[in-house]
Amino acid sequence: MHLSVRQKKHLRKLGHDLKPIVTTGTSGVTPAVIAELDSALDHHELVKIKVRVGDRQARDEALTALAEATKSLLIQRIGHVALVYRPDPDDPSIILPSR
Repeated sequence: MHLSVRQKKHLRKLGHDLKPIVTTGTSGVTPAVIAELDSALDHHELVKIKVRVGDRQARDEALTALAEATKSLLIQRIGHVALVYRPDPDDPSIILPSR
């Protein structure tokens, strides 16, 4: 799935006031964290997560692994907090602007 700059900007705007729902600990990406994020994406489509893992490179790797495992898109990362998006294939609750 590919989003335009306009669509990503729209998602960042929607995610601005969200609180992190999923938090990874020092253990990093575990099956439990993947399952929790997957469940949160099923319910919300747009989820803010907090990644408490080592340095910047380790955080980027953890976020990439989470996005791949949940088949979601990383929309934004600022420090330890990231915004991920996965639309509901049957009934999307977030309507994206046209490209």
